[in-house]
Amino acid sequence: MRRRTRTFLGVLGLTVLGSASAQTSDYRAGHNFIETKVYSEREDKAILGAFDGLRVADVSDGMDFAGLRNIGLMDPEIHALWKDTDEYDHRFVGIAVTVRYVPTQKPPEGGDMSYEEYRAWEGAWYNELSPEPFVDLIRPGTAVIIDEAPDADVGSIGSFNILAWQIAGAVGVVTDATARDTDEIITQKVPLYFRKPGRGIRPGRNEVESVNRPVVIGGVPVNPGDIIVADGDGVIVVPREYALEVAEFAHKIIEADKEGRRSLYEQLNLEKDSSLE
Repeated sequence: MRRRTRTFLGVLGLTVLGSASAQTSDYRAGHNFIETKVYSEREDKAILGAFDGLRVADVSDGMDFAGLRNIGLMDPEIHALWKDTDEYDHRFVGIAVTVRYVPTQKPPEGGDMSYEEYRAWEGAWYNELSPEPFVDLIRPGTAVIIDEAPDADVGSIGSFNILAWQIAGAVGVVTDATARDTDEIITQKVPLYFRKPGRGIRPGRNEVESVNRPVVIGGVPVNPGDIIVADGDGVIVVPREYALEVAEFAHKIIEADKEGRRSLYEQLNLEKDSSLE
């Protein structure tokens, strides 16, 4: 009896190993295990409406209520480049469109190129190795989420392209790494949440790895279509499937907060501001 059982297990083991071997062969060319769900612009608009006016703190409370405690809150090092404490224009709520850049393994070009040769090499790198394939996915309400090499001194985000993304419909940008031209971005008032400045350009430093695939920003997974809420407290990511439940609770929190603070403003004879609207 033992021998028969042992023989059966041996056959089963061979079958499993054979199946795994076939799968491994398929995986050598690369394989994505997490599906990218696609949502319509109409669906995105409805979700954005549900989060209108909410703060990171309210949404965090809503995540607690939905059983997602300590999930979605990015590392506080991912912070606002600038803040507007009058109208709160640095805040945004958006739908994630993601892109991932990785450090290049290609050797640097020599320093003996002419100006024309260098610009041609630079342009080819932008077009072929490190383009912006996510731009065509931007629509009103998009949050551009960039997973970048955090230790590379490269500014994949600059004053020109971030403004172009805003024109296309992006409400804000979040990266786990860097941006350059930060003075101009502040002047332009495009909401940007990042870790630190980066000065270099993409050619010779990074390559695009994927677009609209899951990424990790500030220690938090972000799937395309997730809801991104950003303000002075940082950035929080709400998984799409929990969005309405989180938003409903969060609105109750912020309305109670406003009601309480209105009373305190009256007691202190403070002029009401936009935070109470």
